[in-house]
Amino acid sequence: MLVRIVSLLIGYAFGLFQTSYIYGRKNGIDIREHGSGNAGTTNALRTLGKKAGAVTLLGDCLKCALAILAVYLLFGRSHPQLVRLLELYAGAGCILGHNFPFYLHFKGGKGIAASVGLVAAFDWRLFLICAVVFFTAFFLSHYVSLGSLLGYFFFAVGVIVSGQIGRYDVDPEVLHEMYILALLLMALAFWRHRQNIVRLIRGNENKIYLGKH
Repeated sequence: MLVRIVSLLIGYAFGLFQTSYIYGRKNGIDIREHGSGNAGTTNALRTLGKKAGAVTLLGDCLKCALAILAVYLLFGRSHPQLVRLLELYAGAGCILGHNFPFYLHFKGGKGIAASVGLVAAFDWRLFLICAVVFFTAFFLSHYVSLGSLLGYFFFAVGVIVSGQIGRYDVDPEVLHEMYILALLLMALAFWRHRQNIVRLIRGNENKIYLGKH
């Protein structure tokens, strides 16, 4: 249990690096007071432009990938049968740190860009699947939220399917814990996007066009 808590806390510490907030402060604004009020990639893109969106996406992805790498280096040899699970805990901690940073009164982002880093570092095959799902949904609808939620759904399903076919080589009880974590992360993403889901249902969700429109 201790290594799980340590992995979660390591992830949380990495998640406290709020890329869009820092970028916004350097440009004289608090990103949380503009646009949707969310300290994430989409709001940075809408509020500060494409460069800010790209920097935020890269920074938030990287911090989660680095958290997973740190846990792997720390526990990979001492807990080989647990390390895949601990990587998920580190990713989950990073998303929690991103979404609920204590020094910003727990008002952060929605965790999607950080989750991209989690999926990429955890399982590149699932990353490719989720990327195809996201971009297909986005370019067909221009809804970032729809692509993000569908991508998260396929991640959770992908973890379960991959575990069932033996890709992770861990004990069954560890595997089941991995499933629970993946499902909880998906549930958190859906909860954080609850207002977006309402707007999607009503047909008034904000669209994003990467080119001129």
